[in-house]
Amino acid sequence: MNYVVRRGATAIATLFAVASLIFLLLHLVPGDPAEILLSSGGIAPSKESVEALRVNLGLDKPLLEQYITYLGNITTGNLGTSFQDGAPIGDEIVKRLPRTLELILAATFISVLVGMPAGVAAALRRGGVIDGLCSSLASFGLSVPVFVTGTLLILLFSQILRLVPAGGYVGFADNPVQHIVYLLLPAVSIAVGLIPVVFRMVRTSILEFLEKEWVRTARAKGLDEPRVLLLHVVRNSLSPVVTVLGLHMGTLLGGTVLVEYVFNWPGLSGMLVQAVEQRDYPAVQGIVLVICLLFVLINLGVDLLYGMLDPRVRYK
Repeated sequence: MNYVVRRGATAIATLFAVASLIFLLLHLVPGDPAEILLSSGGIAPSKESVEALRVNLGLDKPLLEQYITYLGNITTGNLGTSFQDGAPIGDEIVKRLPRTLELILAATFISVLVGMPAGVAAALRRGGVIDGLCSSLASFGLSVPVFVTGTLLILLFSQILRLVPAGGYVGFADNPVQHIVYLLLPAVSIAVGLIPVVFRMVRTSILEFLEKEWVRTARAKGLDEPRVLLLHVVRNSLSPVVTVLGLHMGTLLGGTVLVEYVFNWPGLSGMLVQAVEQRDYPAVQGIVLVICLLFVLINLGVDLLYGMLDPRVRYK
């Protein structure tokens, strides 16, 4: 319990630091949001109209006053309203966040489904054909950028084979089958880069635990090989895999921009890019805070799960 309380306090301090940092950095970025909002068709807005909009948006106030107001709103759960359309930022995040999380979870599921069996097989056939083939494919998957993978998948499965649409989105409640079809290609695009990570971690862990004395002892006691592998090797090798997956899931929260763009997936990352381009300060601050919060929660969950998988771990 003390560990969870300390991690909770650390999470609050981290969120405060991130909120302060993103606020200051955004106000250092060149460009006036009021001027950007009023600019259209290459026609420069008048100074009077820009100043009036700055007053309306609260940008005319001193930076310290804006900062205090911003922190006060966060403590009440108010992420502000968009400079673009005046819509509440929180409502848009609530609508888009599940789509990005769904994409990340689907990619993680695919990577575990493919990477773990491949890692186990490669470790048990170390130096063999399976090991060499899987290692080569893993190196290839790590070296190919995600936007290249996505483009190739669209070319093959959408343009040539015409099995799935090139991109788009349909709500699960509207059409579950079509929703999964639209989800498949972007999830695979992310998983292609994540599968090698899982594969290498599993392979390395399996090889390490196969050399442990207690594994040889289990074999000497007469336990059959499948039970030795499952109960004494694979189970213990899951801890580092879970840790790495947790870190990558947190990274992917802000790293699915290209995938969402290529496949026209209306997630949170696309909203973040658009908000940065339009100098929509409240939207950027709200999105980054939510991503940071989720990253902290994922890391906390990984730490607790690590302790469940490895009873030798004790939180102090």
